[in-house]
Amino acid sequence: MAMILLRLKKISHPCLNQFKTLFLQLELKIRKMNKNITIIDKEYQKWIKDLSSRYRRSQIKAAVKVNQEMLAFYWSLGRDIVEMHVEDRWGEKVIDNISIDLKTVMPDVSGLTRRNIYYCKQFYLLYSDYNKIVPQVVAQNKEEIVPQVVAQNKEEIVPQVVAQIQKLLFSVPWGHHRLLIDKCLGNPKKALFYLQQTVSNGWSRDMLLNFLSTDLYERQGKALNNFTATLPSETSDLAKEITKDPYNFAFAGITGKYNERKLKDALLHNITKFLIELGTGFAYVGKEYRLQIEDKEKFIDLLFYNLKLSCYVVIEVKIGEFDFQDAGQLGGYVVACNHLLRKEGRDNPTIGLLICKEKNKTLAQYALESSSQPIAISDYELSKLYPEKVEGTMPTIEELEAKLSVEDEGENSDSVNDDNKSE
Repeated sequence: MAMILLRLKKISHPCLNQFKTLFLQLELKIRKMNKNITIIDKEYQKWIKDLSSRYRRSQIKAAVKVNQEMLAFYWSLGRDIVEMHVEDRWGEKVIDNISIDLKTVMPDVSGLTRRNIYYCKQFYLLYSDYNKIVPQVVAQNKEEIVPQVVAQNKEEIVPQVVAQIQKLLFSVPWGHHRLLIDKCLGNPKKALFYLQQTVSNGWSRDMLLNFLSTDLYERQGKALNNFTATLPSETSDLAKEITKDPYNFAFAGITGKYNERKLKDALLHNITKFLIELGTGFAYVGKEYRLQIEDKEKFIDLLFYNLKLSCYVVIEVKIGEFDFQDAGQLGGYVVACNHLLRKEGRDNPTIGLLICKEKNKTLAQYALESSSQPIAISDYELSKLYPEKVEGTMPTIEELEAKLSVEDEGENSDSVNDDNKSE
């Protein structure tokens, strides 16, 4: 367009004046159109993106608010059933009547089945005994609650504590609560542990069910360690919390004979599940990680970095029973990492974690006391272990045949002995 106008300007024939004018008008329109398109690209699209983000945030807030209000109603319904002694006053079948009558009054409302109303009652019963729950702030996260059963007087419970627990209760979807009611009824400390983990880690219901099935509550922070003696007080408790005992390596899929290399390869082949089992905050650095110490080379089984602790974590995996030299080797790797990898001001002291097939607790404790480096010792399991034969279970066909053959041999032997006696 610009080239055409340039050529037209050089021509001074009167007949072309009208064409010049038309082309100039057309050029102005195109420039104006291009300018509008530029505004749309930079401003309009940015505004649309901002609107969509605000809408999503409002949807999330609305969903959270609806969930909180629904849980508050379920809590109040369960409280009424318990505190008003509803079943004592109107009979054990009263929950059926409650469901029918509420559906009659509110036919379009879901969640009023007999089963769900029963869950409301259990929901209240599980957490209502605040007089037995005193929260303890853990490590540096002041919102993290690990309850301890101690007091017996409701007046002693600080209102802020109740508010904290209620906030935690009403932050988790109802489907999660139903799982916890099924698995943790009568154990509010365990249930609150899983609630806190769900909120902190954003667990879905399937993830919660998975960790319930792996007995995470019983394993979390249970590894033998010397962190109290070797780490600053502000990090030792948090360091304990990142350990487990035992570690569940069933996801590795190993069923037959194996060596350490096969186990480590299987763990890394399932790295996502391995990281989930290790816990939140672990980042994979390397396998058989090489440390150059003057003219010597040393290789760490598995090296991780924990973002919560801001430190390297050396993991050694042993397929046999723990022995003293294992702790010595791990301690050496920890010291080497501090010298070669740790950056002052960025990283906290390196931690060592030894995961072995089995350990003698007394032997392990002696090793921990002898070490000046922060290390922990845990077992691992490849699958849930069951007794080879439980008395009272059905015998196999092979066992029956073997038993019958033994009995037949016994009868034949007895008959021979009887014949000999008669002779």
